[in-house]
Amino acid sequence: MFDFAKKAIEILDFKKAQFGDVRIIDERTQFLSVKNSNIGDISDDMSLGFGIRVLYNGGWGFASGKDMTIKCVKETAMKAFEIARASSQVKKEKTKLAYEPAHKDFWQTPYLKDPFTVSLEDKLKLLFAIDKVLTADKRIKNAYSRLKFIKTHKWYASTEGSEIEQVLLYSGGYYRAVSANLNEVQQRSFPGEHSGALGMGWELIEDMKMLENAQKVRDEAIALLSAPQCPSDEMDLVLEGDQLALQIHESVGHATELDRVLGYEESYAGSSFATTEKLGKFKYASKIVNLVADGTLPGGLATQGYDDDGVRSKRWHIVKNGILSGYATNREFCSRIGMNESWSCNRADSFASIPIVRIPNLSLMPGQHSYEELIGGIKKGILLNSNKSWSIDQKRLNFQFGCESGWLIKNGKIAGMVKNPVYQGITPEFWNSCDAIADHRSWKLYGVSNCGKGQPTQISRMCHASSPARFRKVKICK
Repeated sequence: MFDFAKKAIEILDFKKAQFGDVRIIDERTQFLSVKNSNIGDISDDMSLGFGIRVLYNGGWGFASGKDMTIKCVKETAMKAFEIARASSQVKKEKTKLAYEPAHKDFWQTPYLKDPFTVSLEDKLKLLFAIDKVLTADKRIKNAYSRLKFIKTHKWYASTEGSEIEQVLLYSGGYYRAVSANLNEVQQRSFPGEHSGALGMGWELIEDMKMLENAQKVRDEAIALLSAPQCPSDEMDLVLEGDQLALQIHESVGHATELDRVLGYEESYAGSSFATTEKLGKFKYASKIVNLVADGTLPGGLATQGYDDDGVRSKRWHIVKNGILSGYATNREFCSRIGMNESWSCNRADSFASIPIVRIPNLSLMPGQHSYEELIGGIKKGILLNSNKSWSIDQKRLNFQFGCESGWLIKNGKIAGMVKNPVYQGITPEFWNSCDAIADHRSWKLYGVSNCGKGQPTQISRMCHASSPARFRKVKICK
């Protein structure tokens, strides 16, 4: 594959391109689902193609192709070069890339068992076993379960001399049970609407204990039908699980993508309140809050050896002791905040997409409290997990999240389930109200596998690890 890529590099060198790179991607995606005791979808797709980026006189060009021939790669390289030359004539600011040394390396996702070696029969057997448990009670009107696996083999070469080969593996599982009576509909899911996938092999599916948790999920979905409505009040809040992961994702992850901060996403997905003059000064959260970005995090969906700029993956603070301390950057934008190196966040979702800044694995570091101490320190409050709905404004400031279920806390003890809980807040006020984070014993990795961004939209994946955290005086409604 590198011999193939070098044909494009030769053309770009001959044309005296400022910079150029080639990504060749061979990807296989397998998806299986079962719905209400019937096979839902089964697909096993493969794609192979290449994308070529060119920087010429400060202007970008990009083109892609699927015909793996020398003729096609040469034509595609020339097309990308001509686009770069045209864009350089109208670009107001000339693009300059931060320095990155040339790398020649191989990296792959560590795993114990390749999920593509597990038979379809065994995968469907698991999904049907889950479905049987979920549908055992007639009050469950809809049961859905799925498995998804992606293996991405990519080769990267640049005019700077990099030659990087990587094999990335994604595994995920999820199910939900929807209950209904004459008056309403409720649902419970496992492990959560926005989680259930990691950078691992089939061992993740075995470790998740999907079948073992199915009865609990079914019973909670049914219990929600008769549970009291969540009260509307200001109370203390404990967030755990995939809900805290989504809180991190929406109110910190997207807010600190540097291209968004600089206005490059404004017409489509909004900008950010976390503007660059706040870097190193702004009190984003209470002093116990440390949010760390990490492209090397074991099991992370954004974990890889190198990003699509050819930059080696790194680890850094986004929020340190409550202070805004970093952004997600690439080689193009990092100089805007006085950096001379990228923090390795440039990624594309396919060979046919140009890389853009994406949220890295971003985790809330564990605190000093036991989980029991978080609950025990609340006189009147609520425990929430499992996201059901979300909304956040164009500046990533005002947000509202709904959860599948809640558990009231009275005098330091769980007092019962409530349905339809919703909480609201303003990002810096909310994070500054965090007064306790559970310790490392509760720290867990949650995958987000459907993050959309860009025009045209690209879907990316990342993880957010955390321990449960406590927030004081949060507005709760129904």
